[in-house]
Amino acid sequence: TLFPYTTLFRSQALELAHAVTAVAFDKTGTLTEGKPALVAYEPAAGVQAVEVVRLAAALQQHSEHPLARAVLHKAQELSIEVPPAQQAKALPGRGVQGEVAGSDLLLGSSRLLQENHAQPGALQARADTLQAQGYSISWLMQTQVGAVRVLGLLAFGDTIKPASQQAIARLHALGIQTVMLTGDNPGSAQAVAQALGIDEVHAQLLPDDKARIIGELRNRGDVVAMVGDGLNDAPSLVAADVGLAVSTGTDVAMEAAGITLMRGDPRLVADAIDISAATWRTIQQNLFWAFVFNIIGIPLAALGYLSPELAGAAMALSSITVLSNSLLLKRWQPRAGSLRASESQRSHS
Repeated sequence: TLFPYTTLFRSQALELAHAVTAVAFDKTGTLTEGKPALVAYEPAAGVQAVEVVRLAAALQQHSEHPLARAVLHKAQELSIEVPPAQQAKALPGRGVQGEVAGSDLLLGSSRLLQENHAQPGALQARADTLQAQGYSISWLMQTQVGAVRVLGLLAFGDTIKPASQQAIARLHALGIQTVMLTGDNPGSAQAVAQALGIDEVHAQLLPDDKARIIGELRNRGDVVAMVGDGLNDAPSLVAADVGLAVSTGTDVAMEAAGITLMRGDPRLVADAIDISAATWRTIQQNLFWAFVFNIIGIPLAALGYLSPELAGAAMALSSITVLSNSLLLKRWQPRAGSLRASESQRSHS
């Protein structure tokens, strides 16, 4: 059937989606595959490269985050014995902290580096180069008395979904502005945005920052849709006029959103908007025909020109007209570049 194939709607989202003027996307797992790989790990002076991976893996050995899985995979690949970590806890939007072999460690984003006033030294130039190439950077730090020492950096690469470029192009064809909201570093965010042609980029954001920017977009007059898949996207999904969650993401994101995309394909965003527009047109047409029947029928009945039998038949005809018009939605077809259109083309080739 039509709707389960593409989306699950809540009624309010179905009413609003056709009016969307701006769509904000999370990056990781929404526009990219969400399966990053550890592509580089650079130690600070006096630290061995393998030690950077060993300590990072120790901090993240119980995490389900995609970056954590990438580090653990690299540790397994290098046959590194991962030590246990004590008091490990997540720092939302920043990273993770814990104690490994008596050392208090931090692992996280450039925001975490800045907040702890850590100095990366010569590693900063390497980080800038990797970020310019589109890689995400995490910093490994050790908390010491009165200071935080940088032990190394880790660079992660993620692949853009093949459908993402078509998804952005379809939204632009509908006259809809596209925005990226991500907790990743500006270099990686700009590289993805430039590759996809996204209009506006906001990087290095905390969950509350995403919700704040959604509010700013709404305040300037846009009807805003937010597309995300992670726990950190929940506040912005709620803040948007229309929240769209990817079913391959977290349960929290799907609960917060008004629309759930049944596949991890960003082209379904334009399909959801198109379905909403078709449904809204059908509602307006049904109201029109219902008013026509009543405006004509009620005066005639009041003046005695319609017998009860004819009046009943007219009401039945009105219901049949509305129902038949609604059933025409089953003939809805996605526009070129959508998931269903692409599959239809393959099936006929």
